[in-house]
Amino acid sequence: MIYQLDQQTLRQYQAYARRYFPLLCQPRPIDSHKGTFGTLAILGGHTGMSGALILAGCAALKTGCGKVWLGFNQPRIPLPVITDRPEIMLTTLTALSKQTSSAYVMGCGLGTDHSALTALRHFLDLSLTKPLLLDADALNLIARQPELWPDQCIKTYPWVLTPHPAEAARLLHSTTAEIQHNRTAAVLQLAQRYGTWVVLKGHESLIASPEGHIHHNTSGNAGLATAGSGDVLSGVIGSLLAQGIPIQQAIYAGVWLHGAAADVLVAHGIGPIGLCAHELADAIRWLRNQLTEHQS
Repeated sequence: MIYQLDQQTLRQYQAYARRYFPLLCQPRPIDSHKGTFGTLAILGGHTGMSGALILAGCAALKTGCGKVWLGFNQPRIPLPVITDRPEIMLTTLTALSKQTSSAYVMGCGLGTDHSALTALRHFLDLSLTKPLLLDADALNLIARQPELWPDQCIKTYPWVLTPHPAEAARLLHSTTAEIQHNRTAAVLQLAQRYGTWVVLKGHESLIASPEGHIHHNTSGNAGLATAGSGDVLSGVIGSLLAQGIPIQQAIYAGVWLHGAAADVLVAHGIGPIGLCAHELADAIRWLRNQLTEHQS
């Protein structure tokens, strides 16, 4: 698929990106190599949910990190290779826990059984000095067992939680309706309670810092209301974190890219009805390269 943007829209995208996440727009050094852009480990993919992990991994790779590992929460990896993405490395969650990566994403299709709980407990300890994004079932487990969350004083790197409204309600022991009634209050409460960055997903996603600053994202459309969209977002933000982009810029950029890619797809007649999550990754890659190539 060949995408296009009119010059006015491209200039608007450029101006926005340079204001909020300028490092996303920087060209790559000519002497760079795969190690320059980090390794992302993504953990989840319980039986029947392997697709969530694969969606996140494909999005991460196309957002530009050097290497991607997927760790499936299954006794054996469910497939030997991802046929159309053979660059992505596959293993079990248990095996991946013994490796070191630049950043971690956990929760995409993880499940909530004993194996998932044990893995989450391990990675919360392992990642105290690493960028870590928690989504989906990782959040559901924390909501059920809040004692899993480590003492804030021992974390040396800010983390990010990416709940949708129902997950936010579980974390706050509230209801989805109450979350949606006052999304700003909800995202601030989550950031304060957990001492970390929070992305409250949904129409015009809200981002809150641990210090209580709010960023309002306006990219995106109803096409994102589709299965796997959140897994793609996790992969995008995780990829930027693995590339060494500071956490604020990585989160702002990841949320914006995710929404802007959906806008590009809809502009080309792909959605909003029937837009599929796997279609976002190519548009994200194209858009990021447009920002880089037009950097003056």
